[in-house]
Amino acid sequence: MPIRHCIVHLIDKKPDGTPAVLHARDTELAESAAIENMLADLNESYNAKQGKAWGLFHPESGAFPFSGWLKEYMEGGKDFTAFSKVAVEHLQKLMEESNLSVGGHVLFAHYQQGMTDYLAIALLHHSEGVAVTDELDVTPSRHLDLGQLHLAARINASEWQNNKQSKQYISFIKGKNGKKVSEYFRDFIGCQEGVDGPGETRTLLKAFSDFVESEDLPEESAREKTKTLVDYASSQAKLGEPMGLEELSELIDEERPKAFYDHIRNKDYGLSPEIPADKRTLNQFRRFTGRAEGLSISFEAHLLGSKIEYDEEAGTLVIKGLPTSLTDQLKRRN
Repeated sequence: MPIRHCIVHLIDKKPDGTPAVLHARDTELAESAAIENMLADLNESYNAKQGKAWGLFHPESGAFPFSGWLKEYMEGGKDFTAFSKVAVEHLQKLMEESNLSVGGHVLFAHYQQGMTDYLAIALLHHSEGVAVTDELDVTPSRHLDLGQLHLAARINASEWQNNKQSKQYISFIKGKNGKKVSEYFRDFIGCQEGVDGPGETRTLLKAFSDFVESEDLPEESAREKTKTLVDYASSQAKLGEPMGLEELSELIDEERPKAFYDHIRNKDYGLSPEIPADKRTLNQFRRFTGRAEGLSISFEAHLLGSKIEYDEEAGTLVIKGLPTSLTDQLKRRN
């Protein structure tokens, strides 16, 4: 993961309402193993965060100037240090206007993964701990707590520059229950939500359930394909990358690599070719199965409570919205 530029500034702001004080660094950080490890840990922590949102820049304006500064930097009109300084000064101003915010170290990192350029921005805080010295003494130690990441964003600069139709080249931590504490950071980036990650993931799972039903697959095959989908989505989420529907289709059925993709297109589910995987939604997706003499039941867990009701005391299932093929057979049973 080549790091092209990296810098850290400090905004000192207490929660008591006193003005924020900016301590800006004058030069970029030199390459080092420590910086590489820090950025790798940051990416790992960021990818693992649930509740991220995906979107695109607001049109550049006085209220949302960040995209203009980034464009100037990417086109060579402003160096990285100057770009980060003007950006962090804007963040300082928004912090002062937010009574909910506290300061911290502000990281700007421009790096590459493969042929793709990314810009990561994160507000980092320290945690107090202890360390053992070379003399085997125990001493207090402060370290960056990358596990407690609450304000961060990642911009796919390559997609932003090369795909004008994209609505998901920015991801950012939305905060639990959409807390207002993260709104000023979203406004600092100038980001508007363009893709509903949980909604898109739910639609994909609905499309998959319909596909399995339409194919009338044996239970073992359906379970195997379900595992393939969840494994692929989870691995993409871990990498911080969206799911590609064509790639997923190829993995689900190697003999008919276009079958699932064609099903999605023909039924017009309205899914984008690439969608972000929402881990919380995926975690709820699994199959309940059971067999008895002359009876086989299988359904996705997300249907429980909506299409399927379970009465534990009576030991019964109530199934609503039966497949048309099944109701047709029942009507012809005599």
